[in-house]
Amino acid sequence: MNLVEVFAGVLLNRGQFSATMNPLDIRSGVETRARQSEGTSDSAIYKMVAEVLDKRPVGGLLADVGCGVGNLWPFVRHRFAGYVGVDVIRYDGFPSDARFSKVDFDSGKVSLADDSVDAVAAVEVIEHLENPRAFMREIVRLVKPGGWVVVTTPNQLSVLSLLTIIFKQRFSAFQDVHYPAHIVALLEVDLLRIARECGLVQIKIVYSNQGRLILTPWHYPRWLARAFPRALSDNVLLVGQKRTE
Repeated sequence: MNLVEVFAGVLLNRGQFSATMNPLDIRSGVETRARQSEGTSDSAIYKMVAEVLDKRPVGGLLADVGCGVGNLWPFVRHRFAGYVGVDVIRYDGFPSDARFSKVDFDSGKVSLADDSVDAVAAVEVIEHLENPRAFMREIVRLVKPGGWVVVTTPNQLSVLSLLTIIFKQRFSAFQDVHYPAHIVALLEVDLLRIARECGLVQIKIVYSNQGRLILTPWHYPRWLARAFPRALSDNVLLVGQKRTE
């Protein structure tokens, strides 16, 4: 399977993949696989993205690469004049007042021009791709000089994930039930290295401050997660700025 196929096929299956999906189904049609995803992420992740963007001088046009049903837009629309969602398919429920751009399967590239948006968000997308560096280069290409790039992914350094490694020899968000949706587990250091390789500056790591208690459906109190964000957050975010030179 080549990068183009994977980029197009799993770009937007953002962690809500069916637990009963057979791994062989990764070879099925792109749109068929995409429709098996609900195209959503946890609201804590969208809030994390919104809080990060609120602290930066953003505006203009936001590209939500891996937009799903467009649930990020209500959290950030007060900061931007426009929004374009990018996905394999246009999901039911995608905002009627938002612009949509379909991924170009032939080239494996987002069908937006270089330096055409003011910010890019890729929420729970990068862990689905065979080549996260190629993906990061692609979304950096879209952003104007001085614009911002935001990427989120499961936090492999949480207590939950590290204990899962010890007892099950795999990260919490990369167990059999998550395959073939989640295929690349990235550590915080990987995100930082990739961002620097892509020429981003003003790079920062942020945590969701929401983490599930081990062996329960409940979450740690927010005050406790804020005190120990890396250990008690299920998701991590990287934000960086494209060089202006």
